[in-house]
Amino acid sequence: MFFGDQRANAYAVDTVSGRLVWKHKVDEYPSAAITGAPAIQDGKVFVPVQGLTEEGSGGRGATPCCKFRGSLTALNADTGAVIWKTYTVDEPKSRGTNTRSGQEAFGPAGGAIWSSPTVDMRRRSVYVSTGNAYADPPQPMTDAIVAMDIDTGKVKWFHQATANDQWLGGCGARSGGNPGCPETQGPDHDFSASPLLATANGRQILVTPQKSGIAHALDPETGDVVWTYRFGQGSGLGGVWGAASDGQFIYFGVGDGQSQNPGGVRAARLATGEQVWSAAPPQPRLCTGQQRCAASQGGAVTLIPGAVIAGSHDGGLRAYSTTDGAVLWQFDTNKNFETVNRVKAAGASIDGSPLIVADGMIFVNSGYGGIAARPGNVLLAFGLE
Repeated sequence: MFFGDQRANAYAVDTVSGRLVWKHKVDEYPSAAITGAPAIQDGKVFVPVQGLTEEGSGGRGATPCCKFRGSLTALNADTGAVIWKTYTVDEPKSRGTNTRSGQEAFGPAGGAIWSSPTVDMRRRSVYVSTGNAYADPPQPMTDAIVAMDIDTGKVKWFHQATANDQWLGGCGARSGGNPGCPETQGPDHDFSASPLLATANGRQILVTPQKSGIAHALDPETGDVVWTYRFGQGSGLGGVWGAASDGQFIYFGVGDGQSQNPGGVRAARLATGEQVWSAAPPQPRLCTGQQRCAASQGGAVTLIPGAVIAGSHDGGLRAYSTTDGAVLWQFDTNKNFETVNRVKAAGASIDGSPLIVADGMIFVNSGYGGIAARPGNVLLAFGLE
């Protein structure tokens, strides 16, 4: 079993004995962390790295900023040795002094990889989606889909969806001449979803939803645009963590955390991006009366035959008909649960990549902390009645 942690360590563990096979720190930078699950293919473990800690607070000037660089590292699956490492932004250089604190200012920075890479053995490519930049100057592979060679890590092509998106927590709309902040604060429309490689009418396409509320379908050979589809208004608050496809339609959850009407689920034709149906945000919200009660549905959606399953910040887990978007089933996780290990547990917001389907069961994490949602700590298992 391969996984990562918030200190940028990647692990291989024997699933029978629990013995640690190897551990490797893929990035020494203090804010480096692993959010996306490593992808394992061709004897390699592909490990993505993000830098939220620096992005969220670097503009306050307490430390020199910004130096984090998003990256993908390929490790030997047997030993953990590094095969290659590819960065998404150039090496940072001094840009002067932060006028708030006197700390040295650096850039470029950012280009985090939040989600699991997607491996394409036919083309011997691995695809990643990247986040926004943290500091000037602008970089071409931020807010982008990037194709890398499996064997060398060389960039084959990239498609930037939003240019000049430099965003740093603690900074205003304009830097006012302070090199410690971006000259112009961007919309923070990074990618947090894994690229989805799917086949429509015999043609493979690569589809990735963005926080901008736009899904981008690309040719995996060249990175050329096949179609785009607006599924939401777009928001810098909260991620859009993943789409699902059955080969005919493709399904998206809507985040839109900063809009007046967040949430909803959409279906579009995989071949063309034409909308098929749209399900409205859940009403009434199941968390009504609680603090930070919202209806955002930016978490990754999961597909089973006849239904697409989506969680919500209101604590609801819902199955929508793949035919017309009608709600087939709903479960309210906003409650205390008696757990099998006797630990006190409660559900709340559902977000991120919370759903696993296996052997007729659905496993769901409920509870999602941070500034945009409500925390909880329960893993729920559902089976057919």
